[in-house]
Amino acid sequence: MIAPSGLVNIISHTDLDGVVAAALAWYAHSPSGPVKISLTSYGEVDNLILEGLRRRDRVIALDLSPQFQNTVDEIDRFFGEAGPFLFDHHQSAYEKIGRRPWAVVNTKRCGAAVYWDWLADNANEAVKRAIAPLSGFVEVANDRDLWINEDPNGRLWQAMITLCGEWGALARLIANPDAAFTDAERAVALKFAADQEERFKAARENMSRKKIKGAGGAEMAFLGDGFLEFGDTSDFCGAVLDRQDGQGAAPALVALAFRRPSGTWAVSLRSRDGLAGRAVSLLKDGRKIRGGGHEDAAALYFPVSYDEKSIKDTILSALEANSENQAGMGVTLGDLLRSAGQ
Repeated sequence: MIAPSGLVNIISHTDLDGVVAAALAWYAHSPSGPVKISLTSYGEVDNLILEGLRRRDRVIALDLSPQFQNTVDEIDRFFGEAGPFLFDHHQSAYEKIGRRPWAVVNTKRCGAAVYWDWLADNANEAVKRAIAPLSGFVEVANDRDLWINEDPNGRLWQAMITLCGEWGALARLIANPDAAFTDAERAVALKFAADQEERFKAARENMSRKKIKGAGGAEMAFLGDGFLEFGDTSDFCGAVLDRQDGQGAAPALVALAFRRPSGTWAVSLRSRDGLAGRAVSLLKDGRKIRGGGHEDAAALYFPVSYDEKSIKDTILSALEANSENQAGMGVTLGDLLRSAGQ
């Protein structure tokens, strides 16, 4: 980058993978100067990347990628032939970014591991020594984020993210990069996991499933408010989508509705073939229904006027419209809302 400001600007995600990646970047770069860290979501990543580049910070984007093509185009114009600054592992990132000189994308490793591997090949010996204590966390994050399920500590460390928040967890990694739990940490994480299993049992019993018309028998699973905590989303949806719940064939999409204190709704969507992202693209209008995320992990936000039935019907309409679109039929947002009775 031209005339760098001297500030290292780390932008990363809020889950275990993102927190570990941010800690890795902090260890690699903090000895050389001031560091700014933003732990953020897909809704803000484009703005943060562009703001950092325009200030001529040394931007490092981890486990997140631009969501809009105009962001990618602007980075292309700004960045020229400089080396990579973005390290990700999502298939959607590979499809959007391709082989650009400013990005390293590897769908076979988690975001933190993608950056770790790149540093192993490109960093000097001082940086390699600085990041070495985090090797255990990188492997835990890789196991967890790719659902390898060989290391049970992955779930427990994600529990710590939920309990302590992403900033509390990042502080722990910076203060102590050892992936081994202290006795107190393990006790708290195990208690959370045990309580979580009780919530999962109630959630499975109350989750409804409905066939998506035109989708060859595929189903949507929907769970209303009051059974899960927001931090349960990844574990619960992973169990359902990967058939770990003993409920037979996996649904094509899982939708979890959470009513917020203001009365508005946050609905988490999870899938395995991009259906969550397509549903958000069909429904969000930036006014009545907002949304964001990426292909298999996204969210919709509904106003107070909606109830659980209307939310479920609206999402189901989007999934059916997606099936129709794939068959060459065009459907508008207005069609979807009318079919849902809105």
